[in-house]
Amino acid sequence: MRSNLIYGALTHVKNRYQLCQLASKATRKLHKPNTRLQDTMNDVLFHFRTENPLARQVRQSDVIRKEERRAA
Repeated sequence: MRSNLIYGALTHVKNRYQLCQLASKATRKLHKPNTRLQDTMNDVLFHFRTENPLARQVRQSDVIRKEERRAA
């Protein structure tokens, strides 16, 4: 059930609003045209349960900052 996935994802993300924002962004990026949106959302929440989505977000922002330094 999706509620189990949500509670599992809340172990890494304490703020429910932030979890909704991260899940919607990830779902938009990972959704494939001929699949159900619900299945994609479940896959994203399952992934958030096993891995911290905020840790990846920080790493990507560090990479962007390094690239900006090189360009300047």
